[in-house]
Amino acid sequence: MLLADPGSKGKNFQMLPKYLSLDQGGKVQVEYIWIGGTGLDIRSKTRTLKEKVTDIKQIPAWNYDGSSTDQADGSYSEIWLQPVKYVRDPFRGGDNILCLCETLNAKTMKPIETNKRAPARETFEAKQVVDEETWYGIEQEYTLLTADNRTPLGWPTNGFPLLKDHIIAVLVRMWLMEDILLRHIIERIEQEYTLLTADSRTPIGWPSNGFPAPQGPYYCSVGTNVAYGRHIAEAHYRACLYAGIDISGINAEVMPGQWEFQVGPCVGIDSGDQLWLARYVLNRVAEDFGVVVSYEPKPVKGDWNGAGAHTNYSTKTMREKDGFKEIIAAINKLGKVHDIHMKVYGKKNEERLTGKHETAKYTEFKYGVANRGASIRIPRQCELDQMGYLEDRRPAANCDPYIVTSMIARTTILNDKYGSDEAPKEETEKISEESVNAIDSKTKEELASKVKQIAVAAEEVLNT
Repeated sequence: MLLADPGSKGKNFQMLPKYLSLDQGGKVQVEYIWIGGTGLDIRSKTRTLKEKVTDIKQIPAWNYDGSSTDQADGSYSEIWLQPVKYVRDPFRGGDNILCLCETLNAKTMKPIETNKRAPARETFEAKQVVDEETWYGIEQEYTLLTADNRTPLGWPTNGFPLLKDHIIAVLVRMWLMEDILLRHIIERIEQEYTLLTADSRTPIGWPSNGFPAPQGPYYCSVGTNVAYGRHIAEAHYRACLYAGIDISGINAEVMPGQWEFQVGPCVGIDSGDQLWLARYVLNRVAEDFGVVVSYEPKPVKGDWNGAGAHTNYSTKTMREKDGFKEIIAAINKLGKVHDIHMKVYGKKNEERLTGKHETAKYTEFKYGVANRGASIRIPRQCELDQMGYLEDRRPAANCDPYIVTSMIARTTILNDKYGSDEAPKEETEKISEESVNAIDSKTKEELASKVKQIAVAAEEVLNT
């Protein structure tokens, strides 16, 4: 008898194919997919239909308990699921499908607050926007974490050596002599000192496979010692192609355990639809590999790149002869409402947009040709051709693509100035430049306090 590993959480890949290969009797399974109450959590459940689906109209509306997704209270918890797009199901195969849905109030049939697709759809249905045939290509970065939901793939599984008391015990005793040396330990400890175990090779408290080397060798990397999670990225890539999602590529990113996939070019609302479906597929693939997908803008603090969702954008006018003038005009419009865009471009995005690690500062707007440190980058080829597209590098990895894509169209085509009565609802507090610059200082202060506590305990140990 085959027994599942207790740590597999109910998974048994030897047994599952036996059941998935059974005949379905002509019926199909439809996976209804929607966005939950946090705006980033993806939910789904399955329904059986009697025949193969060839048109979205064949998929009936459904409902779910909104009180369990933080989208309704218990007194009237039913949320309506309205199918909007379906693709092939890469997990069940056959005629089974994945179906993305909008969420509506079951009583009023109006979009609920967390339904960002409905207002985006209105923008993309405006005649001026339709005439411009907006194209989007979104570069979705993400970080693969181990099952502890904290450690990126390829990183030590028992935490950072910096926090190991028996390493710091010796170091702090020396460095507490001067405050300047204390500041140095906060920034450079893992590179400056090494205390080894009896094997003369492994630092005390470190895993046997060491600590990730600084950024540099991981971007577009090849090799066991630098590429972590390739099988997951490849599986996701092929699953998206099978489903019919317009995934256009993948690559390993700058931080170890971080990857990127690109979706597009897509027209209008379809960009958001396809990215959400691709995210769903990625989360399902990650289930099979026992890892967690993080879309946090700054998953690891310190000298490591964050994760964004760079959005490439063009209109019909930009793509035609002399379209470069329209690109510059669009960028100038984006600059005038920079603060409005930043409020809804992703939560905790200020932690990522520091002016370092290929980003512009959260509070500043600038653009440039081939400049990855700008808010908006213009590809060099577009400057040469005098037409093409622009890249908005500001959106965070956890952004809602419906909001980002529709706002870009509203700003550049509809000339929306976002008056006080119609400004997008803030998802993050407005961050001043001083507070952005203070983030690193705050982190250092907290770490310094921790080091001092350890130092006291270390002194006691060393004096015994």
